[in-house]
Amino acid sequence: MRRSLAFLAAGFLVGALALPASAADGGKEFTITDPRITESSGLAASRQHPGIYWTHNDSDDGAYLYAVDSGTGKTVATVTLTGVGTPRDVEAISIGPGNEIYVGDIGDNLGGTWPYVWIYRLPEPKELRDQTIRATQYVVKYSDGARDAESLVVHPKTGRVYIVDKNEKGGHLYEGPAELSASGTNVFKPIAPVADLEATDAALSPDGEHLVVRSYFGAIAYDWNDGKIKRLERVGVPFLGQGESVTYTDDGSTLMFGAEGADSPVKPEDAPGDTGSESPSGRESSADGNDTGSDDGGSNVKVGAIAAAVALAAVIGFRRLFRRRS
Repeated sequence: MRRSLAFLAAGFLVGALALPASAADGGKEFTITDPRITESSGLAASRQHPGIYWTHNDSDDGAYLYAVDSGTGKTVATVTLTGVGTPRDVEAISIGPGNEIYVGDIGDNLGGTWPYVWIYRLPEPKELRDQTIRATQYVVKYSDGARDAESLVVHPKTGRVYIVDKNEKGGHLYEGPAELSASGTNVFKPIAPVADLEATDAALSPDGEHLVVRSYFGAIAYDWNDGKIKRLERVGVPFLGQGESVTYTDDGSTLMFGAEGADSPVKPEDAPGDTGSESPSGRESSADGNDTGSDDGGSNVKVGAIAAAVALAAVIGFRRLFRRRS
């Protein structure tokens, strides 16, 4: 999502209201220091380069991916994609089987007006250096009409691609074809509701057993269950401003949450496990993801950040009146 008054408002509020995230095993907090990365909208932990995270800007940047070293926060490689058109609104990144990187050019700031969006696929480079890599471009449509989306995941075993659309009232998990076609149109179909979240990113665990979907202020974990997702619990999310990204660490023990903005922080939280059907707040969660209340302001928001979240949500709502095409 494009930076705006929402992000500026969050910046004024974070210092006064947000509490630091607690340390978590298997992940380390870091800050993305590259001045070129001001709208980090997706995050993916490398499987073959431990401690490296791939990210990208969400628009007006070009066909670039950045490999960031979590030990220093510095970019150690910039990959330029060829074989694709001009990116329109890149919102997500995921790593599939065989260390293939999938990039989701799936955003639509006008709420679902583009007749198609794109996915790019390329091999993760074995050597981390600035280089150009040819990618495969896939045309994507939805079976029930155009929509905005910022979340894309690839199953680590099957390689099947999934998208979660972005909707204030909750969206759906969309399943792509068993194999994407570079010559035709790939139709994604809704297979499960994702309630109570305006999804800004999602991540599948390295073993393919759990799905985490995040919003600006909260996150929900699901049992994957062959795509018939079953809600597990809410997940603690550090308040970082305009929260946009999430990924599992390469060992699956930790979730790393990121945000947009210059010098954007990436902070860890313990990854969820199968703790049963009851959420941390004690409210019963149904198998289809429905709940008795909303998660964007529930117990998964850090204490002290609630006021900031409410204020930022109000500004984001006001901003939608003034959106324009990316």
